[in-house]
Amino acid sequence: MSTEPAIEERIDAAADVVGSVWPLHSFVTANPLAGFEDRPFHEAVADAEQLLGGTGYPGADVFRAAWERGDIDAEVLRSELAAHGYDDDPAASLDRLAAAGSVGTPASDVETATDRVDAVLTKWLAAFLDQGRAQWPMPNREQGFYAAVRQLAPHDDAIPGGAAFADRPADPVAAVREVLTDYPVSKWRDIFEFQLAALPGWTGFLKQRAAAGDAWQTASPITLTGYLAVRLTLVDLFDAPVVPEETSDGPEGGTETPGSGLPLPEVWLRAWEASYRGELVDAVSDASEAASQRDDADRERPDAQLVFCIDTRSEILRRHVEAAGDYETHGYAGFFGVPMRYTGYGSDVSVDACPPILDAQHRIAERPTGDGGDEQDAHDSWHAAVAAGKAAVKRLQSNAATAFSFVESAGAGYGAALAARTLVPGRVHDLLDAADERVPDEHEFCEPSVDYNPYSVHELREGLTHEEKVEYAATAFELLGWERFGRLVVFTGHASETANNPFDSSLDCGACAGNAGGPNARVLAAICNDEAVQAGLRERGIEIPGDTVFVAGEHNTTTDEVELFDGPVPESHATDLERLREDLATARANAAAERAADMGAPGDAGVRETERRAADWAETRPEWGLAGNAGFVVGPRELTANLDLDGRSFLHSYDWSTDPNGDALEAIVAGPLVVTQWINAQYYFATVDNAAYGSGSKVTQNPVGNVGVYQGNGGDLMSGLPLQSLYATDDEPYHQPLRLSTVVHAPVEHVTDVLADNPTVAGLLDNGWLSLTVVDPTQDHRAFEYDGELEWLPMSEPVAVAPEPTVEPQAADD
Repeated sequence: MSTEPAIEERIDAAADVVGSVWPLHSFVTANPLAGFEDRPFHEAVADAEQLLGGTGYPGADVFRAAWERGDIDAEVLRSELAAHGYDDDPAASLDRLAAAGSVGTPASDVETATDRVDAVLTKWLAAFLDQGRAQWPMPNREQGFYAAVRQLAPHDDAIPGGAAFADRPADPVAAVREVLTDYPVSKWRDIFEFQLAALPGWTGFLKQRAAAGDAWQTASPITLTGYLAVRLTLVDLFDAPVVPEETSDGPEGGTETPGSGLPLPEVWLRAWEASYRGELVDAVSDASEAASQRDDADRERPDAQLVFCIDTRSEILRRHVEAAGDYETHGYAGFFGVPMRYTGYGSDVSVDACPPILDAQHRIAERPTGDGGDEQDAHDSWHAAVAAGKAAVKRLQSNAATAFSFVESAGAGYGAALAARTLVPGRVHDLLDAADERVPDEHEFCEPSVDYNPYSVHELREGLTHEEKVEYAATAFELLGWERFGRLVVFTGHASETANNPFDSSLDCGACAGNAGGPNARVLAAICNDEAVQAGLRERGIEIPGDTVFVAGEHNTTTDEVELFDGPVPESHATDLERLREDLATARANAAAERAADMGAPGDAGVRETERRAADWAETRPEWGLAGNAGFVVGPRELTANLDLDGRSFLHSYDWSTDPNGDALEAIVAGPLVVTQWINAQYYFATVDNAAYGSGSKVTQNPVGNVGVYQGNGGDLMSGLPLQSLYATDDEPYHQPLRLSTVVHAPVEHVTDVLADNPTVAGLLDNGWLSLTVVDPTQDHRAFEYDGELEWLPMSEPVAVAPEPTVEPQAADD
């Protein structure tokens, strides 16, 4: 029997242990241990430590700091310790954690054969996977990774006997099989896991690229099999280990586990999470009871309703918008339910503006309205001049005959620009902002191509049919649980603004795969303004008043400015729109002051400080992003409207009373909940072990090929968030590494039915990757905690977080 299918099947199975890594220009915050989610969390982090070398729990110092701040309730902690067989008091158990964490294997400076394999391999990976940054691209890339390296390896002096590489089989599967000749088939998967995990960053990236099948993959194909064919050939030539050494598995953190099998760090983590969750659940339960006693008939129609992304950063701005006027805010996944591939006006690049768990279904392009007018002419002239200038500079820089003279003549100008960005970045922001105001944006003369175009020749058909428009609009209102509409409804996407930041896309909309959410907002607004769509909605029982107008906007999360895009707003609503703009400016000032203070800047200079950070090329932390995320509340806004959640909770609007069959809830659980768990896991692991699961300090990062960053001048592709996105100082985390605590406002039986139909999500809960609490409005607003296997535990009396621990912690060396 041929071993070819066996090889490829085992390679695919082995690759599950490595999480996918997205390119920098479309960075997706995903769980780096996604391949381990089929096992309990404590087992997964232990297995990942053996294979990937990363730590899976916060250190004793992090737990100690949380304990001393009062973030971990004393009674909750004692209860968790006792329940899992630990007899120590909290202080003594902290000492045990600290002592266990101090034991480790010192790093070796001796270069091994595997190190030499990695050095050669990463050099070729960087050259092959480059996305347009290299002046001299690697030859033969169109033939695939293995074929290209096989032809060039004989010329690489770093490979011992490199000439022999060309004598290897031309077929990558045959090349893999040749190296595995002396190993039984039963060992192949272990070998593949070992080799794929050696460079998890690069492996994760090529795994994602191969699955995406984008233009780069089409032009320069690479597969897991081709990658392993190169790697195993190099392993053979360098005489490096093919199989992993036998190691004895031990508990995470080096601490013995009692009968429960849970390591001590897991118990501390559970207590910390339960302390945070207790306050959140208590507040939601109280709000649920209070809401049930109000008469909705007395509610007046709001001046406007603003639908923001569920992103934690929106929570801060939403509070201040509601305080500025008679406004309602709501939360909805930031791609606004339209899985689309978007092409901007005049752009050669298309992006999938939807969550990675979905495939883009529609192609949406910006098309000029009519002849475009003066706005289009001004836009085209400016961008043509800028493009010509950049092309001229690039030619001068790369031309050997002109490079030195160009640098000498242009040096003063470059120096002045760098000095300005360093010394007066706020003024640079003003200049750039003024230039932007003079040049029309594409949305001023374009509209998204939402109408179905049967003649468009692309991989995806352009636009949406009438039925699809009605479906996307209805789905949005059903998930939001809306039964009334204001005069203005604003779909507000979000994007960030930053300078000289390789991780800029990590600050954009995660629901749009690291892209701006404004285009998606414009698409849904255009759909909902369509009279034919509104007629279709009426047939589904959704009545939109004749005076309701839908508007699109975009929230700049770095500066908290909200731009309302020009659209078909009638004169009758001009006053409403102007008042909304004024109130959004007030909300911006207050939100920016809150966030500036959180970053250590004076709150009274909030707007100016956020603008400075956006324009400062040397700013390592333009904003905190989603750092601090810990909770996800699914329910009506009235449950959280009077709470200051400190920008730590995702908020998705949902009304169980309008969802009798649980269809809307199932869509939220299967979609947004999964994406938020990815985000939360990325922040968690990048915080607890930034070297293994993050990307280290920005100061020593080196961008490579527009796909990722190195630490230093080579090595593995770093796969996660940088240190400055997570830590206030080098050793003080700003992000509290907690797993996601989800609170759903709905009957318990509805949630149980949804989980029964979604075994993947139920598995995440069963294995402890996140928690779920239901506040049941049909059972006296009591809270029920998910206990595994579709079972629930009624929560006891609300747990109050003690302001001070009753047992004083001791230093590790006392």
